[in-house]
Amino acid sequence: MLTQVFQHTPKWVYILFATLLWLGAKQLLAGSVSLVRVTLLPIAMTGLAVAGIATAFGDAPLALLVWCGAALVSLGLVMQRGVAATTRYDAAARRFQVAGSAVPLLLMMGIFFTKYTVAVLLAMHPELARQPGFALGISALYGLFTGVFTGRAMRLWKLAIGTVRAASVARGAAA
Repeated sequence: MLTQVFQHTPKWVYILFATLLWLGAKQLLAGSVSLVRVTLLPIAMTGLAVAGIATAFGDAPLALLVWCGAALVSLGLVMQRGVAATTRYDAAARRFQVAGSAVPLLLMMGIFFTKYTVAVLLAMHPELARQPGFALGISALYGLFTGVFTGRAMRLWKLAIGTVRAASVARGAAA
């Protein structure tokens, strides 16, 4: 049965998987990341999550509401934590120096495999799309991923804003 599933999977899905795997693996290593990338990655992953809900459950306001609620809860929890002590922001270059982390890879794979599994399940059992427990559970899972991704980016933005403000205050005091 798994062979059938993999044979009927469109080729672009394998390309998306490889791309996400590559992007996530790159983040295992410490390095430099731009402010733009910090912003775009959560937007892209949020798009995948919302597309997953829309594709699976169509126009389901309750599913979107659950997604939003789960995203806000996980966002709030992530925002309570600070960034790694080694994380720095260079305002002139608009880049962060960050420690390597497996979290982005795990989040990307979580969203990908959730979307893939849901697509396979719905292809085999279309009636699941009308099961409230299934729709709300999957939407909550997508919301969890979205909130963590967004929270991690917002923590970096908070660091960047704080760094710029501190530099501005220091310049004002020196003048």
